Amino acid sequence: MKRQDFYYELPEELIAQDPLEDRSSSRLLVLDRKSGAVSHQVFRKITDYLREGDCLVINDTKVIPARLIGSKMGTDAKIEVLLLKRKENNVWETLVKPGKKARPGTKVSFGDGLLVGEVVDIVEEGNRLIRFSFEGIFEEILDQLGQMPLPPYITHQLQDKNRYQTVYAKHTGSAAAPTAGLHFTPKLLKEIEEKGIDIAKVTLHVGLGTFRPVKADEITDHHMHSEFYQIDEGAAAKINRAKERGGRIICVGTTSCRTVESAADEHGRLEAKSGWTDIFIYPGYAFKVLDGLITNFHLPESTLIMLVSALAGRENVLAAYEEAVEKKYRFFSFGDAMLVI
Repeated sequence: MKRQDFYYELPEELIAQDPLEDRSSSRLLVLDRKSGAVSHQVFRKITDYLREGDCLVINDTKVIPARLIGSKMGTDAKIEVLLLKRKENNVWETLVKPGKKARPGTKVSFGDGLLVGEVVDIVEEGNRLIRFSFEGIFEEILDQLGQMPLPPYITHQLQDKNRYQTVYAKHTGSAAAPTAGLHFTPKLLKEIEEKGIDIAKVTLHVGLGTFRPVKADEITDHHMHSEFYQIDEGAAAKINRAKERGGRIICVGTTSCRTVESAADEHGRLEAKSGWTDIFIYPGYAFKVLDGLITNFHLPESTLIMLVSALAGRENVLAAYEEAVEKKYRFFSFGDAMLVI
């Protein structure tokens, strides 16, 4: 299967640059994964498509303000550092721009020395390991100095950091938001629970590897980066119970989907578990847990559109995307949503 099989034309003006004032007022494209039939709704009507006994799986990871702008000590050279993964103590794997100015031994000052980073090694794909030194609590300093790591296609400045967090974000560790969850409000979540639908919270810390472009012509040659996930006993019990009673498992976002599919045994049962996953889901994959998916519209030729195609069929998905373009849906992180069921 070729990367180009998942290409579609997208006018640049349909890339959403700002979040809507009301999270739940996004549009919702509903795709029947069996027939390919499409209908159109507003997101807050998602409850009409959920049934008593279903289980909604959400990813409660919290995005860290991982983008730091500093200067190379001893010079005026600006350096941008993106925190990817905490290694040990105060050492982080990072993406540095420009990389040629960040050789081992280079020191970078952030916030007039409030935070200082030293490049200690160069690892896979040119990423830098940086050891940070500071006084106080790292997370508080990061909250003060860091910016949200918005995708490169978003060129507008984010006015409120919380708009790149879900309302249920709890466990800090993501380099990007699980964006399908951005449409939910506390009111909408309450309505869902009142309808008799369990909400299971799992955690997957989203790494930028999820969004790396697929460069290989054959998609099976693409290598996914690993991300840390965790499922507690309560979430596993809710998902298993819904399955046993004939309810559907509806995952909010590709990250929730990848979490439950990574953790399930061959019979689709879950138990409390944590670990690292590099699962790559593309057409031909047999889902063990998931029955339906709430997701945003994804980049052409991305691993994310491949995952959605594994659930609903490539032709159905590309036809739905074509209709979304015609009807001028808003695309990507701050864009509209899609329900595949």
